[in-house]
Amino acid sequence: MQQQCPAPARLTPAALRLSVRALLTLLVCLLALPAAADRPAQPQDRPTVLATRVDDTITPVIAAHIEDGIREAEREGHAALLVELNTPGGLLTSTREIVQGFFGADVPVIVYVTPSGARAASAGAYITMAAHIAAMAPGTHIGAGTPVTGEGETASEKVVNDSAAFAVAIAEQRGRSVEFADDMVRDGLSVSDREALRRGVTDITAASRTELLAAVDGRTVTLAQGQQTVLHTEGAQIEEYDLGFFGEIRQFLASPELAFLFLSLGTLAVIYELASPGMGFGGIIGVVLLILGFVALSVLPFNAAGLLLLGLAAALFAGEVLTPGVGVFAAGGTVALVLSGVFLFRGETGVDPAVLWPTALVVGGGSLLAGRLAWRARRAPVTSGGDVLIGQEATVAAARGDRAQVLLEGAWWTVRSRDGSPLVNGAWVRVVAREDLDLVVEPAPPPGRSPSHPKESPS
Repeated sequence: MQQQCPAPARLTPAALRLSVRALLTLLVCLLALPAAADRPAQPQDRPTVLATRVDDTITPVIAAHIEDGIREAEREGHAALLVELNTPGGLLTSTREIVQGFFGADVPVIVYVTPSGARAASAGAYITMAAHIAAMAPGTHIGAGTPVTGEGETASEKVVNDSAAFAVAIAEQRGRSVEFADDMVRDGLSVSDREALRRGVTDITAASRTELLAAVDGRTVTLAQGQQTVLHTEGAQIEEYDLGFFGEIRQFLASPELAFLFLSLGTLAVIYELASPGMGFGGIIGVVLLILGFVALSVLPFNAAGLLLLGLAAALFAGEVLTPGVGVFAAGGTVALVLSGVFLFRGETGVDPAVLWPTALVVGGGSLLAGRLAWRARRAPVTSGGDVLIGQEATVAAARGDRAQVLLEGAWWTVRSRDGSPLVNGAWVRVVAREDLDLVVEPAPPPGRSPSHPKESPS
């Protein structure tokens, strides 16, 4: 019995198309292998470090910027967040926010006090010690963490004790010198970069970014959830994370003195506009200054009581302008403005007395002057409108019965005769009254002719 071979399976059109596509894909992959083997590593294969610079006072704007930087570094998978620091200090509330952000970060944070001659004073010392890696450039210093009031005086013992405990807790969390942390708060101790390294306050002294990233490469740090990670930063590509244009403006406005000045001078400008209304230039400037002042308040910790006192001061100054007297409203407004500057900001933030008192006196004196100007303007004779035309004389034109047109003060006015008699073109008339938009006139002798000695007509 002869065995027959089975008939070969026939390929369907769909199967044939799939086979062709598979062969083409395989061919493309084989051709790409040599090129991929010879291609050098691309920049995106290198680790990246997100870098930002803080070269100013620590404010809520800086705290929000660093917090955003931490989230950005976590989201983009950067090897670390590098904060280059040079600060004289700042708000303790904002410092606490930054420290909490560092402790809760899931990305390594490196704080680098740079360039040479820079400092991490007061709030900057807390921030530097709270980083996973604390580094300093040669010729820099750190410390002087004693809290002060808005007037520059040492804070109360209660605040100092709280700040000392805060600094010690940071040092214990990061394994740094507890003794230095306590001394920098209680005694205002400040040390150089070499002394800080010797005392165990910082981890590295590096002269440049490149040297720093190479020195920390391979170090192990503990992140927020207790997990440990090894730093891979040598040769890392730096990506800058700037504050930005609007952030720079908000940081510039984050000053108690500027906020108080803008609010006070803005109020004075609006008051002057009320006192002598004109083209509105003073009012526009005042509104702009008030807006800038409120923007400054939005980034500073303020008290509602201080804001209410500021509103009371503005109301009293406006009262001085609207009902000028012996200056009682101006004096009351000045006192309210001083109290506003004292109570406007919370905590260690405050308006410098060197700015507070002169500003209050200038605004109070300005409102008193504006009131006098407004009073004088209300007593001055009318210099515009139809009433100022009474008594003036003109030549009749376009007469129609007892009505006509005359040219006065560069404008054409409709006139009518006082006794209803017809008006004649060319006749000389005098304005004696105004009724709505019409002027009432009576005959007047032409210029050069006396009413008691009329000029005789020629015979």
